[in-house]
Amino acid sequence: MKSANKIRIGDLLVASGDISSAQLDEALAEQKHTGLKLGRILVEKGFVDEDRLLGFLSEQLGVPFVDLTNFEYDEALVAKLPETYARRYRAVVLEENDGELLVGMADPIDIFAFDELARQLDQAMNVAVVREAELLALLDTAYRRTNEIVSFASELDGELSVDEFSLGSFDQDEEDQTPVARLLQSILEDAVQIRASDVHIEPGEKVLRLRFRVDGVLQEQILNERRIAPALVSRLKLMAGLDISEKRLPQDGRFEARLKNKDMDVRLSTLPTTHGESVVMRLADHSSGSARLDQIGMDDVILQRFRRMIKRPNGLILVTGPTGSGKTTTLYGALNELNSLEKKIITVEDPVEFQLERINQVQVMPKIGLDFARVLRSTLRQDPDILLVGEVRDSETADIALRAAMTGHLVLSTLHTNDAISSALRLLDIGVEGYIVASSVRAIVAQRLVRRICEGCAADYTADEHQMAWLSATSPDVDWSAVKFTVGEGCNKCNKTGYYGRIGVFELLEIDADLADALRADDTALFSKQAQQQAGFESLVHCALRHAQNGATSLDEVIALSGHEEELWEHPPPGQQSGAEPKANLEQTLVAAQQYLEDTPPRSNPSH
Repeated sequence: MKSANKIRIGDLLVASGDISSAQLDEALAEQKHTGLKLGRILVEKGFVDEDRLLGFLSEQLGVPFVDLTNFEYDEALVAKLPETYARRYRAVVLEENDGELLVGMADPIDIFAFDELARQLDQAMNVAVVREAELLALLDTAYRRTNEIVSFASELDGELSVDEFSLGSFDQDEEDQTPVARLLQSILEDAVQIRASDVHIEPGEKVLRLRFRVDGVLQEQILNERRIAPALVSRLKLMAGLDISEKRLPQDGRFEARLKNKDMDVRLSTLPTTHGESVVMRLADHSSGSARLDQIGMDDVILQRFRRMIKRPNGLILVTGPTGSGKTTTLYGALNELNSLEKKIITVEDPVEFQLERINQVQVMPKIGLDFARVLRSTLRQDPDILLVGEVRDSETADIALRAAMTGHLVLSTLHTNDAISSALRLLDIGVEGYIVASSVRAIVAQRLVRRICEGCAADYTADEHQMAWLSATSPDVDWSAVKFTVGEGCNKCNKTGYYGRIGVFELLEIDADLADALRADDTALFSKQAQQQAGFESLVHCALRHAQNGATSLDEVIALSGHEEELWEHPPPGQQSGAEPKANLEQTLVAAQQYLEDTPPRSNPSH
């Protein structure tokens, strides 16, 4: 390897014609101002492609370039370098040959980093060039706290007697170093590192299960130290201000924690089960603030229509979907756009998830009689312009919210229904008069979250026979045989799942004159028919299918969203079974897809 101090990467890139002198001067000026690495600045400004830069470094330094996308790392080798140094110097130990270590570095010309790594490893080392994003993804996977959690659990188990544990040593001080405190810190930090939205602590008969929900799917770690469960639960109850002596009834609470340099809000729920109390913690990152509407994944057409609806002076706008579908994020995004000096906004929530400036937020407390209906009556005397009702749960809350919308207020709320069409009918079911629904409701947004394909391992994919039958029944006007889809093959970034993050899927139904007339007449059949035929209306499934066509999600995710995956996969698809595929299986699939089509409106523009 050439001496790194002789490599002036900027001058060499200019000499090779990859960048101009003016671009180098601009990058150097920004480097003085920000202190960032020159190579990073050149890439971020688009002056040079990252792969070209890394290839250039590899050539000039005489070191190899290593693609970490599917690199099979050795945990023992990676552990030779402490995580703190690996992250600080953007480095990871990749291989060991004849006593020499191969260390991947995002910036191999950093002399200080090289010297510090050599001192820490205390072993002969060679350098390889790696992409920084791939390196960080590998670090998140390689330095997971799985072994640390097992170690702390074993230590805690050793301190507990067979039948009881002591609460006397529980200290809520931030510097608490008791085994139970370190175990919980490790569990929560691991959850944040892998982007988990929820942490489940589930005691079984002989084991304790830790389950982390990542991108909507649970991942499990099993601990043999079953006896530590009561200590964990009691510690969490103390942190959330709950009654540690009450183990027969469910309890809810919350606490805040600083995890991985992020301010996290943790909502805690306990539930008595056969083998002890089950705990679920929902993690919310407050350091990033609430999302804007243009960040939640709405299609530009739907986003424009939704923005137009929330700018109206009055009426009710509903956001619907199951728990965890992102309804609150959408509502907070709307409030961020509506928040201004001229408007008074009051929210009634359970719980208050984000603190918003200039907005009066009320936490309902049913235990003392402060429920949605009671708070709503009081808020109407507070001269609000805009009201947010966390959820319409009963006819009383619905009636107050709808009447507020009729009397000059803009009301935003959520409802637990499957789609936009059934939401209006749900209001009728809980006892609200049709004429009130027709006069108050302006729009209904239904939404879901589907997993996004990992960019690091995305590959082209052709639909199999079962999927092709479903596609043909869903959108018969499209020649699906010519459409290429995308699938994630699995890499270090996505922990071999093929997915990284999630994307929103939306359908928007505006209550026009025809739909309002159907509601006034309580004609649910006519309402459903006209809603499906409304110009511009696109169902959740068709919206998701469009994302699949664009390569954002997989076809499997779309079929799962439709709720008919069981019929489609009742018999394994080709390539996953022994023997030939009976023709009857494909015919059954087509029948199932056609039955689904009867309940799903055709796309207004299938080729979109």
